[in-house]
Amino acid sequence: MSTFRVGLSAAFVRADGKPAFPSCDWSGLAAAGIELADMNPADVLAPGDLEDFDAVVLMGEGMNAANFPADSRLGLVCRMGVGYDRIDVAACTERDVALTITPDGVRRPMASSVVLMILALAHRLVEKDRIARTGPLGWPARMDCFGTGLVGRTLAIIGLGNIGREVTRLIRPFDMRIIAHDPYLDPQVAAGLGVELVGLETAFREADFLSFNCPLTDETRGIGSSEGIALMKPTAYIVNTARGPVIDQQALYAALVEGRIAGAAIDVFDPEPAPADDPILALNSVIVAPHAIGFSDQMFQTMGEVNTRAILAFRDGTAPENLVNPEVVNRAGFQARLGR
Repeated sequence: MSTFRVGLSAAFVRADGKPAFPSCDWSGLAAAGIELADMNPADVLAPGDLEDFDAVVLMGEGMNAANFPADSRLGLVCRMGVGYDRIDVAACTERDVALTITPDGVRRPMASSVVLMILALAHRLVEKDRIARTGPLGWPARMDCFGTGLVGRTLAIIGLGNIGREVTRLIRPFDMRIIAHDPYLDPQVAAGLGVELVGLETAFREADFLSFNCPLTDETRGIGSSEGIALMKPTAYIVNTARGPVIDQQALYAALVEGRIAGAAIDVFDPEPAPADDPILALNSVIVAPHAIGFSDQMFQTMGEVNTRAILAFRDGTAPENLVNPEVVNRAGFQARLGR
C-alpha cells in the first residue's frame, strides 16, 4: 500500500519560506506516518495539482467539476474555515470526495470580531483615533463625534448559524435586543438563545446594527439589497464579516454617501481584494479589514487541529466530522476509499 499523502495549500508558506500561520501545527499528521507535500500555488486547482493525494487542505482555492484528478485517489478535501462557495460540492459528491470545514476554529474568533466591529462603530473609534492624531487644534472636533449607546438597541442578525449564535452569547452583557432572520432555524433554538425570529424586511427596518453572518449561496447572494438598505434607519450601522456578495456594495456605498445609514464595518468585499481606488475605502464612516478580522493564533491552531482529526479519521477508515456533503458517506466509491 502506498503512503497516505496530504497536499497542503501553498498559502501555508510565505514567499520567504516561513510559515504563514505558525500556530497551525501539522506535526500530528507527520507523527502518524502521513506524508505531507506543499501544493502548487493556484487560484483554481487544476487536475494536476490534486493528483497523488489522498486528502488536501485548502485555504481559499477553488475547485470545479472539471478540475478533479483522473487518478481517483483523492477522497477528502478539508477547508480551513467554513466558507465553501468556491468549491463545487455536488462535483465532490459525484466523485466520492468528502468535503469538510472547521466550524470550531472560526466560531469564537469571528463572533468576537463582529462584536468588535459593533463596539468600534458604536463608539466611533476610528473617527476618534483620527481626531486624536491631529494634535490640540483638532481635538475640539471630538464634540461632534458622539457615539451610540447599546442598551436597549436592536441587533439584527442575518443567519443564525455557528457564528451568529456565538455573537448572541457574546453580545448579551451589553443588554441589546436581538432579532434574527434565518428561515431554516428551529424557532425553539432561537427562543433558547433569547432571539426573536423575524422576516427579512423587519430585520432591515428595526436594526440599529445589522450583522450579516450567513454563508454565500444562491439564496443569500445580494440579500443585502438596495431595497433592504432603503428600509434602514439613518442612525443604523451594517456589519459584514460573511462574504462580499451578500451585500449590494454599490447600494451600500450610495446609502453611506447620502447619509441614509450612519456607517458600516466590512471585512469582505465584492470584488475581493478591493481595488485601492474603491470609493468605499475613502469614507470616514466605514471601518474596513482585508478579510482577516478574525485571524489569530487560536483560530489557525484550532483549524489545524480540526483538520488533523478529519484526516486521521479518514485515513483510519472513519467518516470525518463537519461534513458539508454527508450524503457521500453512503456512496460505494467513498466507502472503498475509506477501506483502503
